[in-house]
Amino acid sequence: MLFQVLDNKNQCTSVYVDGEIKEASEDLNLTRTWFPASNFANERYDCGIIWSMGKTLDDCCPEDLKPYWLALNKKASAFLNSFQKSKINLQDICFYDLMPDWFLLEFFEVKNQITEHVFKEEKKPENHDFLYDLIIFLKVLEKQKLNIDLHNLDMSESAVRKVVQKIKSSPPFISYNAFGTVTGRLTTNKNSFPILTLNKSLRRAIKPTNDCFIELDYNAAEIRVLFYLLGQDQPAEDIHQWISENIFAGKYTREQAKKKVFAWLYNPQAKNKKLNQFLDRDRLYEKYYLNNAVHTPFGRNIDVGRDKAVNYLVQSTASDMFLHSAMKINKILSDRKSTVSFCVHDSLVLDYSLEDRPLVEEILQQFGDTKLGKIKTNLRIGKNFGVMREVK
Repeated sequence: MLFQVLDNKNQCTSVYVDGEIKEASEDLNLTRTWFPASNFANERYDCGIIWSMGKTLDDCCPEDLKPYWLALNKKASAFLNSFQKSKINLQDICFYDLMPDWFLLEFFEVKNQITEHVFKEEKKPENHDFLYDLIIFLKVLEKQKLNIDLHNLDMSESAVRKVVQKIKSSPPFISYNAFGTVTGRLTTNKNSFPILTLNKSLRRAIKPTNDCFIELDYNAAEIRVLFYLLGQDQPAEDIHQWISENIFAGKYTREQAKKKVFAWLYNPQAKNKKLNQFLDRDRLYEKYYLNNAVHTPFGRNIDVGRDKAVNYLVQSTASDMFLHSAMKINKILSDRKSTVSFCVHDSLVLDYSLEDRPLVEEILQQFGDTKLGKIKTNLRIGKNFGVMREVK
């Protein structure tokens, strides 16, 4: 049964289904909709936005419906503008209670038709359920208000003053886009706080709401993914140091070995006899590259030329490995004062309460116990995001 969620607030449980607005219940046998909703997160539904891999309703709308759909969107915007002018706080109520029934029925019927069109034209992605859970997770993060304190920044620098003005005009919330890159690495939406591009010198402006930030990431995530993809055992210690000592026999320092590995890994033309002997890059093409597409262990199929295939394979696999672990940590903290605050590339930042201190060991273990096996985890702690101290 195709349906549409009218409002994604937890207290709002009405849906549009079969030409009517009804209270959601198991009797309705709901199965398909456009977008995952956190207030319906107990069940997974096939979602049009996932089948279309992130396209908008406007992009997916059939040509014969477009004039009508655009006109309905214009009316919807007019309603929302009138609510804002009336200073109605839509966070406290279900917005559909303010809308005339005739408009809701027309709007969601056309939305249903667009969604049905997507299900007829597209195929269900292999990683649909993962993307469903990811969108729900990102919507949870979107509701986490950042604690921003600009007082301890150096305003004598013009570059800092310019960015500070941008920060002041940005809402203190992070809105992630799960479909912003072909590899699956997160980007942020237009009106989001710019957490992914924020200069490191400005990170100190972000402070925890609780007692401290805890940051988790993997030791050399992409190289460890490479080891997994090739069936190599994971070294327990720092992997760049291990490569320096075991592949290059101590000829190069850790940093030199690290540079050589990345220069070789992402350049198909690069030659390195020792790396080729231990890490047979050609096997990646044999196992994961077919018909001009990369097929990752997490079910992503990415069209890409051979020259960038290894790059996309490793980065996509590393990103999905991280996101799986981030969602695990979010579940651990679901009934706690501590929360997942945000993600920065392959780094997970927790807004941590000291009353949850006994959970740190479990969090470290669960984060390091990835879908690809156990991986060494780095932990940092700090009173602001700009000054994070590594904890051994």
